[in-house]
Amino acid sequence: MASTEIVSDAQAIVMQEIDANGVLRLTLNDEGKRNALSEAMLGELQNILDQAAGNAAVRVIVIAALGPAFCAGHDLKEMTAARSNADRGRAFFTRLMASCASVMQSIVNHPKPVIAEVEGVATAAGCQLVASCDLAYAAPTAKFATPGVHIGLFCSTPMVALSRNVANKHAMEMLLTGDVIDATAAADKGLINQVVEADQLREHSTAVAHKIAAKSSMTLATGKRAFYHQRDMSLADAYTYSAEVMVENMLKRDAEEGIGAFIEKRPARWQDK
Repeated sequence: MASTEIVSDAQAIVMQEIDANGVLRLTLNDEGKRNALSEAMLGELQNILDQAAGNAAVRVIVIAALGPAFCAGHDLKEMTAARSNADRGRAFFTRLMASCASVMQSIVNHPKPVIAEVEGVATAAGCQLVASCDLAYAAPTAKFATPGVHIGLFCSTPMVALSRNVANKHAMEMLLTGDVIDATAAADKGLINQVVEADQLREHSTAVAHKIAAKSSMTLATGKRAFYHQRDMSLADAYTYSAEVMVENMLKRDAEEGIGAFIEKRPARWQDK
């Protein structure tokens, strides 16, 4: 597929382009607002994620950003302005939190693997965005925090993604102190996969995306869905569920083809079904 088939305007708050391997690159492009998850930014991300879910040409998604901030969380000026409404902003806050939750769940539930590529600061809902992605790679310049406690606002919604990706005590330390951690600490805590030098970050995340994109998209969607579904089950229920998934997976055309190709020592010819 040609890289020009999905290319957005450079003025869009989320730029998008797809390469010949089916890797859709989303670039947050609201540098003046530190790529905050404003109502507009969330709406644009939701639309793109929804469209990509049904687009067979898209096999993997990478989320990156322009500027010194990957994403500084919600737009506090936008939220403060809503306080002038008759309800002191309740309706707006409710709508914004629902929109953010929808985007984060769309990433987790998305049939395509999603990779975060972080070069700058990711705080509050920005840290939540990183934690929600399936994989995350960061430059040494990246910083992470859930600093809501500093302004009287506990990072309760970022807590959901954070607590599902790092150990409880690490998550609570970040949430209770609001301290900033560097990329090395984030990797040690399991928030990101690996620290990669800034001048190699895009090449690295793209290489990982290409490696994944070469697999059967049916297999990837099956596995991603099963991974998140079984996490909160009891051990016995998880094995019962995953065994059912394996049986259904074995009956798929690509499993038959892949096993046959392995036995015959030849490249598999995926049909994504």
